[in-house]
Amino acid sequence: MDDRTRLLHSLSIDRSTPAAPPRRRRPWPILAGGLVAGLAAAAAVWLLVPRDSSAPPPATGVAATAPAPATTSGQAPASAPTAAPAARPRSGLSASGYVVARRKATVAAEITGKVTEVLVEEGMVVEQGQVVARIYSKLVETDLALSRSRSTAAEAAVNAITADLAEAERIFTRTESLSQKNFASEADLTRTRARVHVLRAQLAQAQAQLATARLETQRWSEVLEQHSVKAPFAGVVVDRSAQAGEMVSPMSAGGSFTRTGICTIVDMASIEIEVDVNEAFIGRVQKGGAVRATLDAYPDWTIPAYVIAIVPTANREKATVKVRIGLREKDPRVLPDMAVKVIFVENETAAAPSPASASSLPTPAPADSGSPAANATAAR
Repeated sequence: MDDRTRLLHSLSIDRSTPAAPPRRRRPWPILAGGLVAGLAAAAAVWLLVPRDSSAPPPATGVAATAPAPATTSGQAPASAPTAAPAARPRSGLSASGYVVARRKATVAAEITGKVTEVLVEEGMVVEQGQVVARIYSKLVETDLALSRSRSTAAEAAVNAITADLAEAERIFTRTESLSQKNFASEADLTRTRARVHVLRAQLAQAQAQLATARLETQRWSEVLEQHSVKAPFAGVVVDRSAQAGEMVSPMSAGGSFTRTGICTIVDMASIEIEVDVNEAFIGRVQKGGAVRATLDAYPDWTIPAYVIAIVPTANREKATVKVRIGLREKDPRVLPDMAVKVIFVENETAAAPSPASASSLPTPAPADSGSPAANATAAR
């Protein structure tokens, strides 16, 4: 029992101990309320106090009007001339893509053979039909020479048979005349006639052989021509793939040991831009519309361009439509495969008006149009 009494006594409150003085509350809420009230009063004063309407408005996307002319005391300020605002090009849909060349070809040989000479380097300008490489052609040159010899022999045979035929026809004509006068036998006439027929047949055969020899010569000439690889169009060499001594082929039949191309040529006059536009916004792109292009390599250079065409097919995986964009001016700084960003300009109008048209603007309105009420309405 004594332990319980002692425990209860320890839990009792000693009334003789003086209570601690109450803590003073800091006036932060009062200060915050005063600050908010002051800001509200300042905002009300700024909104309610009238401002000078003659001050120029801040710059916006629309051309600002000219400030009102100064007025003398006792007169209301005249309002600024109200000219119809000119429609300005408005930035619209943006997209990104790459510079591409419509005419780009990897020049390859039409036959399989060993490269003996490559006549171009990267960056070289070539013309259409210019030889860019040569392939080993000694055997073809020999076959061409043999074909020309056979053609010459066939031509000589035709000439010889033609001469014999002319003589045989002359003899046959004389024999026939003598036979009519009974000065030649029928056997002589038959023999001369047969001779003419044989020579005519031989002449036809010789002419056919001559034609065959000429065709063979032409064929070997074309084969020899194939050993000279030529540029299909005028352009700039952007890549040289083969070297002298390598094997080339129109097909990769020899694995990695056989080249399929000699060089790559790009027609710089066919440079254009290709971008992918989300199919949800393709309706905002119009053929012939103005475009502003910016290359990642030259971010401060804006290139004027226009929409050539909208490719009539969509990419199912990316949900985009390809748009072709042409450059209004060709520039050597624009290179294939450069990254580019474009903006399709909307509501673009003609160039700025000339000074003569600017002088025909309407005259200022009468003084009563510049009343304080009108100025207040304009300010709002």
